[in-house]
Amino acid sequence: MGDLDRDQPASRLPDLRQMTQARVLLGRFGAGLPTRAVQSFQLDHARARQAVWSEVDRVVLRRQLGDVNVGIAEAGSMATTREMFVRRPDLGRKLSAESVPDLAALPRGRDVVIVLGDGLSASAVAANGAPLAQALLQRLEAASISIAGVILAAQARVALADPIGELLQARVAIMLIGERPGLSAADSLGAYLTCRPQVGTPDSRRNCISNIRAGGLAITEAADGIVALVVAMLKTGVSGVGLQAANAKLVAADRNEPQRLA
Repeated sequence: MGDLDRDQPASRLPDLRQMTQARVLLGRFGAGLPTRAVQSFQLDHARARQAVWSEVDRVVLRRQLGDVNVGIAEAGSMATTREMFVRRPDLGRKLSAESVPDLAALPRGRDVVIVLGDGLSASAVAANGAPLAQALLQRLEAASISIAGVILAAQARVALADPIGELLQARVAIMLIGERPGLSAADSLGAYLTCRPQVGTPDSRRNCISNIRAGGLAITEAADGIVALVVAMLKTGVSGVGLQAANAKLVAADRNEPQRLA
């Protein structure tokens, strides 16, 4: 087999490249990879770095959200710069004191608060943040679930939704956040849901829907899944690993109710 032929996958194998964005069947040229594969890797690596180190333009994000029926506020973590955010994950989980006055203008005691955080991919928020938030607002309002507002959070880790939810006394906090980029996707958004959010909540009390992006989980499907989780959390009062067990008890109780009444 000549070197030029090595750039092509073996003809007896299915072309897996049509089934996944993972790096498969790259071919080879001599002892290395073909030029096209090397350049593709370098481009995706650059996109991943840009996603991590870029910052979300919150003015543009507000414009993308358009006219919504809830208040929009801004918040930030105690990581004051992008470099600090990357190097100090603990600071990205803590709410800055400067954020409290803006949040205090929002209503308290509602069912849900939505936090839209940059996380580790500004690209994910720019591409998918506003459309997903809009889809969620429509579905939550249709289900008569009250909403405290949408919080645009800078230098945010997942747990930043805990002090925000606790401050607003929300029953459920939804954090929509840019996920750590990989070399096949730099624009993936994740949704983390926490019932009865408060500072110090362990990750075992969260539910996650991941890979929300074009080429991954569609925004409409993600929004449907998130709202279904919210409804379950409001019924059971729990989230995370305990939610499945609580749901099972509810189903069992519903099935046994007619027998007990009889």
